[in-house]
Amino acid sequence: MAGSISQSNYPITRLPNYSIKHVTEVAFLRAINVGGKSLVRMAHLQEMFIAAGCRNVRTYIQSGNVVFDAPRARAAAIEHVIEALTRRLGKPPQIVFRTLGDIERLVKKPPFGGVQPGPRVKLYVAFLAKPPERRPRFPIVSKPENCEAIGMKDRDVFIISRPTRPGFFGFPNLFVEEALGVSATTRNWSTVTKIVEFARRETVDR
Repeated sequence: MAGSISQSNYPITRLPNYSIKHVTEVAFLRAINVGGKSLVRMAHLQEMFIAAGCRNVRTYIQSGNVVFDAPRARAAAIEHVIEALTRRLGKPPQIVFRTLGDIERLVKKPPFGGVQPGPRVKLYVAFLAKPPERRPRFPIVSKPENCEAIGMKDRDVFIISRPTRPGFFGFPNLFVEEALGVSATTRNWSTVTKIVEFARRETVDR
């Protein structure tokens, strides 16, 4: 397993400026509201995106998932959000973006080879901030975390996690970052599927 990743390997992923209106995206924030650190209220996070010119902004649970319609001037809007979060957190945020279409396609064909979540199995997706310099050979196994990265598509890595001891599961984010050498933010598969349901159901007219 590779050593620690330097701060320079934590870029904030950006999608290109869109020439069409209302491309719906999902912003995944890394490591906020965890262990009493990097605390951000979801209402404040929503306000930051609205102030930046994004529309139909809504957040899903406290782990930092923002669904929004990107404005034409997308790059400027994202920079505005980054600056606002930097002021609140005291450091630059780590954010990974995907279009809602990306997430919908992922959910449509579950990538776990028929493995289902249960009392002794958790499924995760690690969203990479950028492609790794070299595509690794899968599966990648972490014995300490009892996690197995079984594959990757585009910039998304698929992980199966099993208990490290009764009642406790390893969390795969650091394992994936160290194995691939890039920043990532990880979500439970259940969260990923519910974000799609939430985004389809919830509409906001601002």
